[in-house]
Amino acid sequence: MKLITAMIQPHKLPDVKQALFDAEVHKMTVSTAVGAGEQKGYEEAYRGVIHTINLLNKVEIQIAVNDDFVEKTVEAIIKGARTGAIGDGKIFIQELTDAVRIRTGERGTAAIG
Repeated sequence: MKLITAMIQPHKLPDVKQALFDAEVHKMTVSTAVGAGEQKGYEEAYRGVIHTINLLNKVEIQIAVNDDFVEKTVEAIIKGARTGAIGDGKIFIQELTDAVRIRTGERGTAAIG
């Protein structure tokens, strides 16, 4: 079992969700986040004062998958999120030691589905 965490551009979320649904990955958790990366932010003027904005809006997607779904999940995220520009995001893959479905008490791969 693996936990896949992807940080993507907010406007790419619909494309990523569609790519995941096409790859038969339907379970996910989506959160809003802010962060800094290679983009290093931007400057904007407000009432004549220059402000540096270095924490940019991102979307965090977390998906727990069984081992046979890891590559197709990663490929779907890349397909939906890639623009070729700096700031497309990152994907992190971590080992998931256990999972428990609260409703039934199932554990491990059965809990993920």
